[in-house]
Amino acid sequence: MTKRSVLAILVLGCLIGGALTGLLFYHLGGPATPAAPGPTQPPRLAEATAAAPPTPDEATGIRIYEQLSPSVVNITTIEVSYDFFFEPYRESGTGSGSILDTDGHILTNHHVIEKADQILVSLTDKLKYPAEVVGFDEIDDLAVIRIKAPASQLKPLPMGTSADLKVGQHVFAIGNPFGLTRTMSHGIISSLGRSIKSRAGYIIDNVIQTDAAINPGNSGGPLIDAAGRLIGVNTSIFTTSGGSIGIGFAVPADTVRRVVADLIQYGKVRRPWVGVYGQDIDPQLAGYLKLPEEIGVLVAYVEPGSSASQAGIQGGTQRVRLGFSRLIIGGDFIVAVDDRAVTGQADFTSYMLNKNLGETVTVTLYRDGRKIRLPVKLIGKERGYQM
Repeated sequence: MTKRSVLAILVLGCLIGGALTGLLFYHLGGPATPAAPGPTQPPRLAEATAAAPPTPDEATGIRIYEQLSPSVVNITTIEVSYDFFFEPYRESGTGSGSILDTDGHILTNHHVIEKADQILVSLTDKLKYPAEVVGFDEIDDLAVIRIKAPASQLKPLPMGTSADLKVGQHVFAIGNPFGLTRTMSHGIISSLGRSIKSRAGYIIDNVIQTDAAINPGNSGGPLIDAAGRLIGVNTSIFTTSGGSIGIGFAVPADTVRRVVADLIQYGKVRRPWVGVYGQDIDPQLAGYLKLPEEIGVLVAYVEPGSSASQAGIQGGTQRVRLGFSRLIIGGDFIVAVDDRAVTGQADFTSYMLNKNLGETVTVTLYRDGRKIRLPVKLIGKERGYQM
């Protein structure tokens, strides 16, 4: 057999083998031209049951928000400042407020509008109304402003009382944190009777502490109880981050009532003229001066004609040097008022200023080593208040 014959036989065998292999692969279901895709079925998701009705707590929150959020306003302040080259530029801030009546009076914090050159108030109609300042009280950090808006847009927030509050009560804060309008948070009253220092440096007493989230922009907004009453005005927070960590403070409604009434009627709060200026005493200073108690106020000066002067409280008589400081000694050493310990000048002054004109308080003091209790009738001064 020639080489040509052998080669032909080999080629023929390969062709026959390839044909048989292809036929076998076809019958065994090898890959074929894909069929045109048909219509796809949507994935079958688990069906949820019908929504459960709100719990009693949820129903209360829903009711509070639906009924009272229209009574909370967004306050925008504009302040004109000047740069290094005396070029003016605008700075803006935000806060919250509560509608007091259909005459357009709005309650907020003093620090919200303190430096404002222009104040704008937004209602539920999304319009911005210019506001004017009716009056303010830097001691309790409260202010009343007024807008001219249709009465139909002004829904007053009911004013409650703080006298019957209990720790553990549910409360709601509505405001504009970080400019997010009419945001509501929920919490409880964490404590009552707190004392905090206002931005003006005065002590605000009987403050409500809450864990409801209060953030920048909530200032001036209401703290509301489950009955839908304003029980406080959110004014400050304790924070290590700049935002809420669950420790917020509100000026109590009973303080708000008294302040608001004076601001609307007189444009200022009529306060007693105390007339005492003195030195805070701590244990170290008390030991150096050989005082009978470790904490109080050593009176340095008493304003003639003031409540303190008319009650017979006496100021200092001589100056002494203590390190780099000079002290005026020889005056009365005040340790209590109405049987409430006095921790310093700011504490004493704030307590007196939050009393009403005509009231009489009892001041406990030491004079020449003798403990004396003096009745002090609180009188006013025509030109504002003095310490």
